Amino acid sequence: MADTERNPWRRLLALPNESRTKTLVMAFLVSAVCALMVSGATVLLRPIQTANRAAEEQARIEALVRGVPGMADLLDQSGGTLSTVVIDLDTGRAASNVTTGNLEATLADTQNWTALAPGADLAGLGQRPDYAQVFLLRQDDEISLILLPMTGQGYGGRIDAILAVEGDMNTVAGIAITQHSETPGLGGRIEDPSWQASFPGTELHDATGTLRFSTARGTATGPHQVDGITGATRTTRSISNMVNFWLGPDGYGPLLRAIERGEF
Repeated sequence: MADTERNPWRRLLALPNESRTKTLVMAFLVSAVCALMVSGATVLLRPIQTANRAAEEQARIEALVRGVPGMADLLDQSGGTLSTVVIDLDTGRAASNVTTGNLEATLADTQNWTALAPGADLAGLGQRPDYAQVFLLRQDDEISLILLPMTGQGYGGRIDAILAVEGDMNTVAGIAITQHSETPGLGGRIEDPSWQASFPGTELHDATGTLRFSTARGTATGPHQVDGITGATRTTRSISNMVNFWLGPDGYGPLLRAIERGEF
């Protein structure tokens, strides 16, 4: 009598190809090997995938900001790496549960807006979102530039802008008007590069830390002023009120103080 094969693997291979047991076992083994290969590839490729996603996000941010008139030259002059973060305006810190991906949906909920008292509503908004997306330019782990989106009520309607502030959180690097409904040739001149050129170098606060930014009635005469626009007093006053609101305690004020303390 022939010896009984004691090796289970050889006994399996010795079974006829038509054997259901052999078919099921081989199918299971092939599936297991494929699963291991896929899992291994996922683990090995995860750092590459993460890096690719980060690069894609960085490119998206760069394209978004550089698409704003005047911002591309400013970023090139400042140098560094641009990033974005959603800020909880009440605390001045990065939001814990709100990201750039769900910010729009979050602000669609009226509970994520704060009503403003008439005396505090310099920008004429009525209410302010609880969260805002800002852009940071870092160089050698230090913030060299921060881009602050802001909005306010102008003479002809809503004005949207991005104010760029240098790393000292006190010196204006530039401004870009992204949307407005002001009168062409008058208030509409706020989008002219010639008027916006008066912003860089303007100081926001005085030596005591008090916010002093304003628009002059004509040519700026002090370090805290920018030029006014002849015939568009209400529009330029709206710009002044908008900047003062958004850099104050109900806007980005807590964020700027947190950056000054080195918390970002």
